[in-house]
Amino acid sequence: MFKIMKEDIDVVFEQDPAARTIFEVVLTYSGLHAIWLHRIAHGFYKRKLYFIARLISQISRFFTGIEIHPGAKIGRRFFIDHGMGVVIGETCEIGNNVTVFQGVTLGGTGKEKGKRHPTINDNALIATGAKVLGSITIGENSKVGAGAVVLSDVPPNSTVVGIKGRVVIQDGVRINKLNHCDVPDPIADRLKELEEEISKLKNEVRYKRKEEKENVH
Repeated sequence: MFKIMKEDIDVVFEQDPAARTIFEVVLTYSGLHAIWLHRIAHGFYKRKLYFIARLISQISRFFTGIEIHPGAKIGRRFFIDHGMGVVIGETCEIGNNVTVFQGVTLGGTGKEKGKRHPTINDNALIATGAKVLGSITIGENSKVGAGAVVLSDVPPNSTVVGIKGRVVIQDGVRINKLNHCDVPDPIADRLKELEEEISKLKNEVRYKRKEEKENVH
C-alpha cells in the first residue's frame, strides 16, 4: 500500500512543475486525495460493501470536486491534474500512467447495462473538458484533445480532437490536417444550413409573387 502511495506522490512531481515539497503535495493536491479515497472505496466495493463504498466516494466528491464511482478500476501512477469536475463511471477501466485534466468525463451514453463506460489503456492522456462516452477503448499512448467528444474506439498512438472526436495523428503521422480554429462546430454548421434554407424560401416566395403579378396583368 505504501509503495503505491509513494508512486502516486512521485507521479505528481513528474507531471506538475508547480509541485515543490512532499508536504505540500500530500496536504493540498485534491487529485491525490481523490485517488487515495477511491482506492479505499474500491476495496469496500470489491467486498460488496456498497453503501460504505458509495459513502466514501461521496465524501471524496464533496471535498475534492472529483467524482469517481467506487466500482471503477484504476491502475497505478494515475494522475489527475487540478481535477475539479472530473467524473469517472462505475465500469470504467483505467490502465497505468494515465493522466486526466479538469472537467474530463469518462461516462456512459444512456441506461444500458453491463460494461457501459470507457477503457483507457496505459500512458493515455485525456485533456481538459474532454468527454469519453460509452463502452469504447482509448488505445495505449493516445491523447484526447481539450473539449473533444469521443464516441468510438481510438487506436493506439493516436491523437483525437473535435466534436465528434476524430483521429488526426496516428503513429506520429498526421492523418487529417486540423488547426485549433478549424475544430468542428456543430451549432455553427446547423445555423449555416438554416440560413441557406431561409435564403431558398425567400427566393421561392419572390418567384411566386412575380408569377402572381404577371398573371394579374
